[in-house]
This record gives sequence, structure tokens and C-alpha cells, in this order.
Amino acid sequence: MNKRNQGSSYDSSFKIGVKPDKRGQMKLSFGMIFSIFLIIIFIAFAVYAIIKFINLQKTIQIESFAKNLQTDVDRAWGPAGRTFSNETYSLPNKVEAVCFTNNEFNNLMFRSSKLIKGKNIEHLDIMGMTLSGDPYCISNTDGKVKLIISKDFGEDLVTITRQ
Repeated sequence: MNKRNQGSSYDSSFKIGVKPDKRGQMKLSFGMIFSIFLIIIFIAFAVYAIIKFINLQKTIQIESFAKNLQTDVDRAWGPAGRTFSNETYSLPNKVEAVCFTNNEFNNLMFRSSKLIKGKNIEHLDIMGMTLSGDPYCISNTDGKVKLIISKDFGEDLVTITRQ
């Protein structure tokens, strides 16, 4: 009788000395590694984009503060006579305080752990505001800065004080 037909439990594909083909396993593992690598890259890019958008929002908020402050100072500086207004502005929590200093180029500075470019606010009585100390700082409490913008009769410039 032939050895091939002797038993039903005999596997004809099994041969001694023949190694199984591992190419399929290597292709699968390479594909899995490549997929994981792509997922990591996509997640890293998403986190980077979210951080950039948050920083952009904070920058826009600071620029908006300076623009709104200049608008309110211009309104008080106008020919209306005596003006007085309590204003509350929003700023990011990373800004510790808003400071006014006697500098001809940037009289508005931001105290922060990160460097923030100063601004120049026109029509301010910087000399009068900084008599008690230069710089004159107003703290940021819970993302809000509260200011009193005033100009009295006979004054040419606007004064900003703490609320």
C-alpha cells in the first residue's frame, strides 16, 4: 500500500525540513506598524493645530483689548467736556497685569510669563498716571481688567485708574 493512503490523520503538506512561509506575517506586521505610525502623526498634527488655534485666540484677545481701550480713550478725549466711564475688558489669564509706562513708543505693556509686544495708546496722561510709580499696573483678575477712564474739564489728556 502507498504511504499516502495509509491513514486519514496523515497530512501530505507536512514535510520534514521545510520551513513555513513567514512573508504574510511580515507584511501584516509592517502594515500594522505603518498604520500606527500614521495614526500617531495625525494625532500629533491635530494637537499641534489645536494649540496654535488657542494661542491665536489669546493673541486676538490681546489685540482686541488694545483696540477697544484706544477706542474708549478716544471717546473720552473728544470734545464732550467731563467724561467718566467704568470699563471691564477681557484678557487671557496668562496676562498678570496691564501696565502703563512713560515710554514714547509703547506706553501700554503686559506683565506676563511670556513676552507680549507693547502697544502705544494715544491721548493718555502718562506723566500724571505714573507719578506714584512707573509702571502703573492694573491687575488681571479672573481674565477681567477693570479700568476707570476719565477726563475732567480743562484737562487735555485722559487718565486711567483702577476700579
